[in-house]
Amino acid sequence: MAIILGIDPGSRKTGFGIIEFHDGQSKYLTSGVIRLVDKPIPDRLRVIAESLEELIQSYAPTQLSIEQVFLARSADAALKLGHARGAAIVACVTRGLQVNEYSARQIKQAVVGTGGAAKEQVQHMVKRLLSLPGLPAEDASDALAAALCHAHTQSSMIHIAGASSVRRRRLR
Repeated sequence: MAIILGIDPGSRKTGFGIIEFHDGQSKYLTSGVIRLVDKPIPDRLRVIAESLEELIQSYAPTQLSIEQVFLARSADAALKLGHARGAAIVACVTRGLQVNEYSARQIKQAVVGTGGAAKEQVQHMVKRLLSLPGLPAEDASDALAAALCHAHTQSSMIHIAGASSVRRRRLR
């Protein structure tokens, strides 16, 4: 069993989602958005780190799945996104979580089946895959999608490893 924390980092809003993954099944635990008020960047980064530390303490995830940096509208926006990612990763690493990074395209591919999926498609599939009563907030949905991506990737790797060991035994 794995408890996976997914994070969709941002300098204004950081989405989070936590799932439990066991025997190929994903179970929703919680999700939400850390809203960052109009304060200087250091204060926002502190809020991200402290909020994630509280979540880690409450839900005890062992793995982090976070979206990789992508080219933003401007260099300033990319730097702020990088700061938010860094604060999130440090908060998780200092609590012993294993860090796993995926591109936005990989996350969409794992959850929707196409790397070019729209945000609404991601929300819809997250709702269906986790049997949620309604659509999660956009940033929370992206974070849950990151967690699901890691769960699916991990499951596929285990399946592939198991299949190759079966093949090796047959060859002997």
